[in-house]
Amino acid sequence: MHMPRTIGFVVLALGLASSIVAPSAEAMENEFSIYGGIQESPHSTVDFTDANGASTRFRAGWDGLSFEMPPYYGFRYTRWTNDRFGWGVEFSHEKVYADNATMAVSGFGALELTDGLNILTINAWRRWHNDSAWTPYVGAGIGVAIPHVDAVTPLGNATYGYQYTGLAGRWAAGLSYEVNDSWSIFAEYGGTYSQNDIDLDGGGSMSTDIITNALNIGLTFSY
Repeated sequence: MHMPRTIGFVVLALGLASSIVAPSAEAMENEFSIYGGIQESPHSTVDFTDANGASTRFRAGWDGLSFEMPPYYGFRYTRWTNDRFGWGVEFSHEKVYADNATMAVSGFGALELTDGLNILTINAWRRWHNDSAWTPYVGAGIGVAIPHVDAVTPLGNATYGYQYTGLAGRWAAGLSYEVNDSWSIFAEYGGTYSQNDIDLDGGGSMSTDIITNALNIGLTFSY
């Protein structure tokens, strides 16, 4: 998948999120949030078929390397319908690099989803307002995975580019602190699940289901 199509998914999701809730302007609160943090992934099973049709399966260990370029980050738009419930859209630029042990076992020359393991979801949110500036919240969403695949197979065939690879899910729990009427900061745990069915240039395919876990720190603008 080329980058313009990725941008198109973002625009489409923003439009869907804006139209999900009823148009009662007085009841609405809009937020735009950006965040970064530390993201890692547990091992996953990779099913690989090479250009000659030979199939293998191996266990891949993944490194997140959150602060290496390109960095891990995310942003979200949320429309709160009332003090408790909201809907929105979120994009996270996550990353997974196969570790050295995986490279040795698999025979791959490169095996990365690093620009990134892009997850785009439409979310539902629940928050608990109280008399303090602190607001706990939880959320979950469903969407798609649009990773940038960087892979060189044992036969030397290279794949480099964006693909739509399958469905994705997201979940989060955090705490927001209101600095003033317009700005707040937050800390949260965020996780994702993605199905990644990847077509390899030169023939063959690869599939793996990836889970990510992240600790995020972010900034929110409310309007």
